[in-house]
Amino acid sequence: MKRTAAAFLGLAAAFSLGAKEIKILTIGNSFADSVVQPLTQIVQSVPDCSLKIDRANIGGCSLEKHWKEYEQSMKDPAHKPYSGKKANLVDMLTKEKWDVVTIQQASPESWKPESYQPYAENLIQLIRKHAPQAEIVIQQTWSYRSDSSRLTGWKIDQKEMYNRLTKNYTDLAAKYQFRVIPSGLAVQISREGEKKPFQPLSPEKLKELKPPALPDSSGDVVGQSRWSKDKKSGEQKLNTDTTHMNRRGAYMQGCVWFAMLYGRKTSEIRYVPKEIAPEDAKFLRECAQKAVDTFPQVKK
Repeated sequence: MKRTAAAFLGLAAAFSLGAKEIKILTIGNSFADSVVQPLTQIVQSVPDCSLKIDRANIGGCSLEKHWKEYEQSMKDPAHKPYSGKKANLVDMLTKEKWDVVTIQQASPESWKPESYQPYAENLIQLIRKHAPQAEIVIQQTWSYRSDSSRLTGWKIDQKEMYNRLTKNYTDLAAKYQFRVIPSGLAVQISREGEKKPFQPLSPEKLKELKPPALPDSSGDVVGQSRWSKDKKSGEQKLNTDTTHMNRRGAYMQGCVWFAMLYGRKTSEIRYVPKEIAPEDAKFLRECAQKAVDTFPQVKK
């Protein structure tokens, strides 16, 4: 615990002196992949800030799977599941002198409290061993779009998924005295503030759509649709993602990470993706800032 507190205080001191570069390693999955490009662009747009970020991410990877990948790599030195099959977790942790290492649960497991331990503890101890100077920070992931079939299968709604995952992340943060990057809260804030909240099309209306027409995915920062050719029939098939950030969401996620880790206001951000209208970008930055300002962080 002393080492963690020291890392946090050292990082905070660096920020207060206007540190120009923060080195971040993410241990996660696609919910961490989505932040890399927008965060890089955001940091580049703000004077006196720079970023080095790398990923120990595997799509869909849970805390348990990350730990099992580590165990396998210790048994088999040739097993290198990260960085294009070129590194194991120890390689990634010792590659740079990281300022921040982020962890998170896989989204399908995020709302299940029993899924976190002992794997979070194991990974935390591994990070402390190989990157003792780094502050370990948790990314709070988010609840799925309201029309997700997974929610139906789990017999919970969007709000219940959010409430459950948030409790799990805040409990984990309290246990280890970690800060939380409130990406999930920003998503909820944006949903509540949308001028025209997302409304899914009925199955009948979806069937009427023909390419290139797409269902309206505006009104939520999570979810998008695209047409792709079916490999067997050769026909165009509509694929809908109700779990990942869309372009708006990834931008907002980057704003959350920037405000949280750099201690700067999102109003300083000058980068706006060309696909996002300036007023909408301002709304997303404000949602990100509100999440950072209001999330109940553990008191040091």
